[in-house]
Formats: sequence, C-alpha cells, structure tokens
Amino acid sequence: MTGLSSAWRPSPYLLLVLTTLFWSGNFVLGRAVHTVFTPFTLSFWRWAVALAILLPFVWRSLRHQWPLLRRHWLILLLLSVLGVVNFNTFVYIGLQTTTATNAVIMLSITPVLIVGLSFLLLRQTVTGWQALGIGCSLAGVLVIVGRGDLESLLARQVNTGDLWVLAAVLSWALYSVCLRWRPSALKPLDFQAATMMIGILMLTPLYAWDLAHDRVFSLNVTTIASILYLAVFPSILAYIFWNRAVAELGANRTGQFLHLMPVFGAMLSMIFLDERLYAFHGMGIALIALGIWLATVYGRKAS
Repeated sequence: MTGLSSAWRPSPYLLLVLTTLFWSGNFVLGRAVHTVFTPFTLSFWRWAVALAILLPFVWRSLRHQWPLLRRHWLILLLLSVLGVVNFNTFVYIGLQTTTATNAVIMLSITPVLIVGLSFLLLRQTVTGWQALGIGCSLAGVLVIVGRGDLESLLARQVNTGDLWVLAAVLSWALYSVCLRWRPSALKPLDFQAATMMIGILMLTPLYAWDLAHDRVFSLNVTTIASILYLAVFPSILAYIFWNRAVAELGANRTGQFLHLMPVFGAMLSMIFLDERLYAFHGMGIALIALGIWLATVYGRKAS
C-alpha cells in the first residue's frame, strides 16, 4: 500500500474532493439500505471487511508496535468508541427515520462544535466572533431539525432520527478534539487498524443481539456491493487520501473541504434517493455556513 501511494501522486485537492465524495456516499448509501440492514449489522460488517482488507498491509507493523498499543490502550479505547462505534452506528440509526440530506447538512456543523468542545475541555480561548458563529450554526441545525416550524420545535415534535445524527456529529467532534492525545509514534494506518479492531470487538455483541433476534440480511449483489463500498471507500481510501492531503496542505486548508459534503450529499440524495431540498434546508445551510465562517475563518482573523 505504501508503494502504491508513493508511485501514484495525484493532486491533494483531487484527493480531498474524492474523500468528501466518499464520505457523503456513506450517508446516502446508509439511507438507501436502511430497510435491508439494521444499524448494528451494517456498522459491524463495514468495519469487519475494512479491517480484513487493511490487516495484511499492517499486521507486521502492528506486532512490532504492540508495546506502544498496550501502553496507550485507554486513549485508543476512547477513540474507538467515539470514532468507530458511536459515530457510524448513530448515523445509521438516524438514517432509519431521517433523510440523507438532513444528515449530511447537520454534519457540516462539526468545525464549530470542535471549537466549542475545545473551549469546554481544553480551555482554549473562544472569541466573541467564534461564540456568535457557534450560535448561528446551532440555529441553522434547529431550523433543519424543526423543518422550519418553530411551533413543532417548541412542542418537541422532532424526528428522532435527526437527534441520533446530532449525537453522531457530537461524537465525531469529540473524537476530533481527543485526537490530540493519540500516540504520535503510532503510524496512521496502524492507528486506523487498531481502532477498527477495538471497535469491532465492541460491535460484536450488538451484532450478535441482531442475530439472536433473527435480524439477518440476504447475500446478493446489492448487499455485497454496499458493504464493499462502505469498507473500501469511506473507511480505507478516504482515510489514506485525507492524511496525504493534511501532510501536504496542512490541517486548516484541508478542513475547509468538509464544506463540500452538504453539496455532494444533497446532489447524491436527489439523484439516488429522490430526496428534495426545501426552503428550510436553504435557511439552515445559510446559517450554518455563516456560523462556520465566523467561527473558523473570521474568528481566527479577529483573534
């Protein structure tokens, strides 16, 4: 895998576009197969197949770094819970009842949530502009969750799927903040494989619970292709592409490409799921975009 990546060196901008496209496809496919797979089953098989593909490339290195893995088991466990188990399972639970369009738009508040969590957990300074940006983005999420109807929101008549997606986004933002404690000596692919292993161990009893209740899926072209897509594209290739781009462009420039996800997600949802964009989506996107600009762009300039 290392030889392949060194021989093929496309533009990091192309890699970032592909990464956000793959991650957007995860949401759209998760919604498309929500009646075929249970969330636990889909999450388990996504990571199990991804690990089976990745393991031959990293097994020797993982064995060599076993003392390092054992020494940092607690942070690896936390990151596995937040980034492998919680995030993806919560997304798939949410997509049982909400649209892929809603889900991928709400994911775009991740940058401002990271700013807020960094203040709460790390006591990093938050400027007035960043606080305003956080408020704007959260207002945009409330517009989407309430479908633009304030009375429904106040009456708590919201889609539970949207709340699960919000929980997933919060988990991913917390994962991103906690990455600062990832052991720096651990190679990126080894780290990915280690968190996958821990995550699969935790997902196994949940998948067994599905099996005990006869919640199984049929093996056919659609189910096999779905699992292979989730295992290869958003789970392995997107991770490799993302890290290559961060190394070449830096984290700040790379992070801005996450804003492509609502665009790709909405387009794919309209093409493959026949979903539609409504006025409240536009209002929510505008507020979230304003909040991101205030918190992550203007907020840094002002500070």
